[in-house]
Amino acid sequence: MEETLTSRAVDGVLHRVERHFDELLDFARELVRIPSVNPPGSCYLECADVIDVRLQEWGLQVQRLEAPGRPGRPNVLGDLIMARPGPTVHLNGHFDVVPPGEGWTVDPFGAEVRGDRLFGRGACDMKAGLACAAFAACCVGRSGVDLAGRIQVSGTVDEESGGMAGVGALVDAGLIHARSVDYAIIPEPFSPHRICVGHRGVLWSSVRALGRTAHGSMPHLGRSAIDDLVAFLHAVRRDLAPELAKMRTEMPVEPEGSRAASINVNGLTGGQGVVDSQSPCVADVAEAIFDRRFLMEEEIAAVRAELPDLAARLAESEPGRAYEVEERLCVLPVQAPEGSPLLEALEEGIQEIMGRPSERVASPGTYDQKHFARGGVRHCVAYGPGRLELAHQPDEWVSLHDMRQATLVMAFALCRLLRTD
Repeated sequence: MEETLTSRAVDGVLHRVERHFDELLDFARELVRIPSVNPPGSCYLECADVIDVRLQEWGLQVQRLEAPGRPGRPNVLGDLIMARPGPTVHLNGHFDVVPPGEGWTVDPFGAEVRGDRLFGRGACDMKAGLACAAFAACCVGRSGVDLAGRIQVSGTVDEESGGMAGVGALVDAGLIHARSVDYAIIPEPFSPHRICVGHRGVLWSSVRALGRTAHGSMPHLGRSAIDDLVAFLHAVRRDLAPELAKMRTEMPVEPEGSRAASINVNGLTGGQGVVDSQSPCVADVAEAIFDRRFLMEEEIAAVRAELPDLAARLAESEPGRAYEVEERLCVLPVQAPEGSPLLEALEEGIQEIMGRPSERVASPGTYDQKHFARGGVRHCVAYGPGRLELAHQPDEWVSLHDMRQATLVMAFALCRLLRTD
């Protein structure tokens, strides 16, 4: 018999989380043990299989989807449908992890538990979060509480490289869209008392300086593209970067230093590079990749014009200079709307479970909220266990206490968002 949504019914859901926490921890450890490293995308099938089986065991109806032309990159989508119609809450977590790198004192894929900490690559970012979200849905489903609507849980690929084959593919296929998803929670590691309401924008551009090759013994007969690229880099540092640093956003971006607009050089190439055997040539091409982080308050057209305008001014300032500017990637800033029922449900849950007010933050970098926004899902936040500064670090870990708290809050929020009264 279904129980109506009373305080007692919600307490039953939360007690189920507490009583069966070992089941959640087992799932998280199982995921961490799989080296689903991106790049290149290893062990994706194995990880998807584990998620598929676990979601079915927990009562969800499961389907898979791969992005067209991207075989071996399966996304898993589970549905838990309530007895009566209502809103859909989508819980999404990526299961790809960055390479472990050097400096570990534990096995990066050993899923070792020491005291209150689960260690391993992806433990914090974000396999524990995915496990917590799925288990929150499981406990709501098993409780028999009377709710309306649907809970979706997705495990997706390639977030660490932009998410186009992951959440992006679910958006492209129409499985994540404003018509079918009302609220979305992405359990990225922002700590259980923090709700991440959005992120800044990013524009990646390449700037190529075009010179003219000549014999290295007669450089006056050529034009060094490297010298012209150095002039461009100097102008960015002298003229553009200081102006960007003056602009600050009202979004609650953490850390504090990331509330300013910024530009960073991601990479440089030019000439022959460092090789064992050189030939005497003046470099005719040199290229820099720029990472421009922009704010909700900035006009995207003005941001896009910055580097092309600078290239035009420098080209005009000296005969023979020439540049090409190419946009590589653009992601707009996103922010959940003020007064969102999703924010209110999570804030109420944090107060109820943790006995403290929540904190709202915004991310300095982008994550898969950008794809939900592209699908028209405005009520989307990141909320999950773990500390963001531990992501991608050696000896990455997540607190079991954080996992328990975040799962309780998500289960509470699900009950609030899907209640029938």
